[in-house]
Amino acid sequence: MIRNAILAALAAVVLLPVGAHAQDTGVPYWASLAAEEANMRVGAGEQFPIEWVYERPGLPLKVIRRHQGWRLVQEPDGTQGWIFSGLLSDKRTAIVTGQDLAPMRESGSDQAQLRWNLEPGVIGDLGQCAVDWCELDVEGHRGWVEQDRLWGAGEP
Repeated sequence: MIRNAILAALAAVVLLPVGAHAQDTGVPYWASLAAEEANMRVGAGEQFPIEWVYERPGLPLKVIRRHQGWRLVQEPDGTQGWIFSGLLSDKRTAIVTGQDLAPMRESGSDQAQLRWNLEPGVIGDLGQCAVDWCELDVEGHRGWVEQDRLWGAGEP
């Protein structure tokens, strides 16, 4: 009887990491804010306090963990918190980073014709990426931006 209890306890200890790991299958990945307003909480559940209220649909977020219907996300400045999964979309977006204007060009090359200059914080729909450049659509204005100026592009 004691032997069975010890074996059961060992089996539980061995299986715990497997269960936790299974929840994180497929993370990290990119998502974007789908809702007009979303609460970021300090824990995975409505009982936890709200840390931030987002009012930026399309904001790219890195999902770094899953827990039931909640996602632990990281925003461009590194802030992390929990958002209900129903408020997120798998639509790929990117936000312009850095201090200066980011050139949006006709094609993925420094020599390509300049179309627009994008301010840091501008969000657009992310298209394909190739050789350090990514296609970006900012409210119908399409062009190519250097990938290192976009948070939400590349591997999460």
